[in-house]
Amino acid sequence: MGEPILLVSVSARMLAELGVRAGHDVVALDRFGDLDLQRLCQSVSVLRDLGGRGGMAALVDAAEEIPAPSVIYGAGLENQPGLVARLASGRRLLGCQRETLERVRDPAVLGASLRAAGLAYPLTFGARDAPRRAERSRRWLRKPVRGGGGRGVREWRGGALDREVIVQEHISGLACSAAAVADGRSAIVLGLSEQLIGHRGLGARGYAWCGNLVPPRLGEAQRRALAAAARPICAHLALAFGLRGLFGVDLVWDAERAWVVEVNPRPTGSLECVEAAQEVGVFDAHLEGCGGRLPSIAPAPTPRRAAGKAILFATTDVRVGDTRGWPARGIRDVPHPRERIAAGHPICTLVSIQKSPDAVLAELEARASALRAELRDCAGIRAPA
Repeated sequence: MGEPILLVSVSARMLAELGVRAGHDVVALDRFGDLDLQRLCQSVSVLRDLGGRGGMAALVDAAEEIPAPSVIYGAGLENQPGLVARLASGRRLLGCQRETLERVRDPAVLGASLRAAGLAYPLTFGARDAPRRAERSRRWLRKPVRGGGGRGVREWRGGALDREVIVQEHISGLACSAAAVADGRSAIVLGLSEQLIGHRGLGARGYAWCGNLVPPRLGEAQRRALAAAARPICAHLALAFGLRGLFGVDLVWDAERAWVVEVNPRPTGSLECVEAAQEVGVFDAHLEGCGGRLPSIAPAPTPRRAAGKAILFATTDVRVGDTRGWPARGIRDVPHPRERIAAGHPICTLVSIQKSPDAVLAELEARASALRAELRDCAGIRAPA
């Protein structure tokens, strides 16, 4: 397999699964240390190995003790360029450098770059520049500067703002994302997904991200139009910011334009769906992009099959039963037997491959409902509806 690659992320299971499937030796560091991650590869987790404290900084501390010559970072580190720099010290960083993160994650810099290129970006204000009263003809969102996954996003109708937030115009349309790979100069779009946001059947609320469908639930003409809009966006970002490897762009498709909402300069949560639906090897594509080469792949605008994932959230405190058989049932990010999960936290991830995104979503919703009922039976209580 060659030398091990270190993976550091809030949740590293997906990256580890993609890497192992591609034939690589990986060592994973994350928060949860889920059952299926521990079965996949050597791992270290905050909750199970590091006393449950310290967050991403504790993982970076632990990484310094692991002899791996290369490192890939995932979710949770794009907002902490200083920790990324520490991870890269003495190792080959397979991803974007600190300076790139600081620029592309700055809403003012990102917005100015996109607008100068004639690309759509919503009106966005820092806390200091936001109007005291929200313009009534528009809808506005209050978002953490260093947020992720929709956490902390709220409607905003005016009032005082913490300096660690921005105010952004709410764009009506379909929440989507483009998964792409860059070589520092250009980019290839590997796949497009519809984002599942605040889906109550999955226990999510508000603007919380809770999964993806590949391809989006759009007609053929709209899918092609969205793909045509996403390609120049990803190409511009790669050149303007020097992006390398896998990255994601959160978009809102209003049936005419693709509005860029956020750029995630690291492997994103939709990738296992993109790999399954588009039949492309995303992990090796990342390695090629980081090496300064675009992979020689051309994903189809409409894949032959659809794939999706759904994160199931606890709506009340739950304690799971015997979860050792869950991976064989298409369940990922599996908690350990008898683990307690607090309300509002993720229980697990469900994955599905079907003929259409509508069929994928229907199966995911049915399985989520069945699993929630199973957990209620396991606990011997009846949870509120």
